[in-house]
Amino acid sequence: MRQLTETPLVRDGKSIILAHDHGLEHGPTAFEDVPERLDPRTVFELATHDAVTGFAVQKGLAETYYPSYDDDVNLLAKLNGTSSLWMGEPYSPRTCSVDYALELGADAVGYTVYPGTNRETEMFEEFRDVQERAREHDVPVAMWSYPRGQALKEHRKPSVISYATRIALELGADIAKVKYPRSGQAMADAVAAAGDVNVVLSGGSKTDDREFLSLVETAMNAGASGLAVGRNVWQRENPEQILDALEAVVFEEATADEALAE
Repeated sequence: MRQLTETPLVRDGKSIILAHDHGLEHGPTAFEDVPERLDPRTVFELATHDAVTGFAVQKGLAETYYPSYDDDVNLLAKLNGTSSLWMGEPYSPRTCSVDYALELGADAVGYTVYPGTNRETEMFEEFRDVQERAREHDVPVAMWSYPRGQALKEHRKPSVISYATRIALELGADIAKVKYPRSGQAMADAVAAAGDVNVVLSGGSKTDDREFLSLVETAMNAGASGLAVGRNVWQRENPEQILDALEAVVFEEATADEALAE
């Protein structure tokens, strides 16, 4: 595991990763309330905000749009993904290699793993190849660690989220992106289980400003290293405003109320 203090993806050991892989994962319906954001350029522009330490996209968006933003945006290339049209057990096939991501200018790579599914062993092997190739190039690796599967009834159960962060540590990730495990104490337990891996909160679907910022505040107080967020930013009418508030909560240790008052 590498230390992230000297990499572009973190600032003072913390990260706000803006995600825009929803076109593949969720399809155009993710943009129904904000049709202008269906154009990736609008979200690439948001990624130039000072709060954003990394921008997670699939290779097609990186190929087409990143060359215009490579001086202002730290690229986290997502190396696998699947569509919501797939109805079987969760599985996220590889869509990009580490080498090709680096050709595109990636500062880091990300990979989704679904522990608990009947294809867990296959995904672990695929992550192994990605992680070891990334190490050869001294590139940070973020794991989207999302327990799933027919046998797993509660994928947000605190013990399951702690297991998810531990899996990221055991398999050699530098960052573990996980769902919120329902409480600050459970989040603290998940952070402890991750050792020196940076744990970032998954932003999830859009919620009220105060509710969202309070959740981020709780996670940060529990030891999280930031968050990876998409819809809770770019689905808003004023995404710059919520990025300003997130910057205050994540990097300046402001409360949700203080961030909203600024």
